Amino acid sequence: MPASAPISPVQAEALRTRTLPPLEEVRHGVWSLSSTVGDRVEGHSFSYLVEGSDGSLVLIDPGWAGPDAVPRLEAALRSVDHELSDLTLVVVTHLHLDHLGAADDVRRASGARVAMHALEAAALDRRAADDADVARWGAPRELTEALVASWGSGRALPVVTPDLLLADGDELPVAGRRLRVVHTPGHTAGHLCVVEPEQRLVFTGDHVLPTINPGIGLGGRTASNPLDDHLASLRAMVPLDRPGADALEVCPGHEYRFVGLAERAEALVAHRADRTLDAVTALDALHAEGAGEASPTVFEVAERMTGWRGGLRSMTGFVLASALAQTEWHLRSAGRGDELATG
Repeated sequence: MPASAPISPVQAEALRTRTLPPLEEVRHGVWSLSSTVGDRVEGHSFSYLVEGSDGSLVLIDPGWAGPDAVPRLEAALRSVDHELSDLTLVVVTHLHLDHLGAADDVRRASGARVAMHALEAAALDRRAADDADVARWGAPRELTEALVASWGSGRALPVVTPDLLLADGDELPVAGRRLRVVHTPGHTAGHLCVVEPEQRLVFTGDHVLPTINPGIGLGGRTASNPLDDHLASLRAMVPLDRPGADALEVCPGHEYRFVGLAERAEALVAHRADRTLDAVTALDALHAEGAGEASPTVFEVAERMTGWRGGLRSMTGFVLASALAQTEWHLRSAGRGDELATG
């Protein structure tokens, strides 16, 4: 079976037909359920229910908030002979609305505690604006307002206060199961995965997806380079996997379940190496053309890069901001950041 090939025909077919996959048993006492992202079925996200030996349940990623979020969860629980009061813990892999959004609603309805990495809680509490980044990138003035609205001071984050803070190596309080937290920064600073070694499962949120190349630095300003963090987190996935029958089954936040964690992580590292080369090549070309003139801006470098689908000028708002931020992080990771204009 090729790396990252789907092992859930139901989920693969739902992705192909742009429909919402049904509740599915992954292992005994482990189920996947899906929810729309806003009103979109395409790009749906997955939540996972894990049953403890005492009948209690952990919900990994409650999904998007909305009037049907709790009723949808309640119906799923009834279908597996459970009810909302059986939920004792809601674990959030990261702060994005398609993963975190319904956390407060589920907590109020069930009484479960909400848990996340301490850095995600800090990012939600700080709600820091990144307007300085937008100014430094040198984008045309007509694009700046949308960049500030989506990436800077106009950016909206949910308000969720966790009951339990998690750190790398923690084990979740689930009777009869070992669910180990792995801190995987990069997509966001406090992104985490959860490994269930006995049943050879890993819940990866948006860290490793079967075909999508996850964005980086999408949780606000950090002290370190999110690209460097992301690469280290991907490389940390490789030794967790094993060949053959002992391979980890990946339960991602989107698309479908698959095996081949190590190969997919290595492919994502290679993708980032290609993107770094793309940025460096564009910077070198601008230097050659400028011949000692003013330092190129991040926008000028990104505009010269060839890896953007549709080209940089087809982007606006958050998508454009993410592309510009990634361009800068790639150059800084390559040791070339001091060659960029600073504002």
